[in-house]
Amino acid sequence: MEQKKIVFSAEPARVEEFAALPQVAMSTPFDTAALTVLALSLYPKNRDLCYDALNLLKGPRPLSEYDKQFIRDRFMDKDYVPRSYFDGATPDNDYTPSLPLTITVSDNPYSYQQEGYAKLFIKSGGADSPREVLLRLAKDGKWYLWEQYLLSGIREPESQNPWA
Repeated sequence: MEQKKIVFSAEPARVEEFAALPQVAMSTPFDTAALTVLALSLYPKNRDLCYDALNLLKGPRPLSEYDKQFIRDRFMDKDYVPRSYFDGATPDNDYTPSLPLTITVSDNPYSYQQEGYAKLFIKSGGADSPREVLLRLAKDGKWYLWEQYLLSGIREPESQNPWA
């Protein structure tokens, strides 16, 4: 089982900054999985930047209107979910990650069962089990985002939980 820590100095403010990140070479599925978290974390501040970044990661298969609606629905009152995947972000600190932004991505013995695909896992500070990202290897040698299961519900931040 392999585990990699992918580090970003800060959230990009423009798609050009996102595209300039070294991980956007997408030479490993670990990089693309971590970039997916980074892209989703942009949504609360800039929805279009989030979509543009995800489309970059999805390559020849861009987001559909259904995909955009799904993302929009998941962010209603829960903009903290993507931040929960950054190391150190927990309900106790309202899912506030520290800089540099670090995402730990893991595989397991079943990650590469289907040729040309990688199923990787990212731990959320608000969930009991890691969440899955499915990546697909294209002819150009890049690992593209195929599916992500990162926007499921997690524990509320303490500031939003009257019982905490």
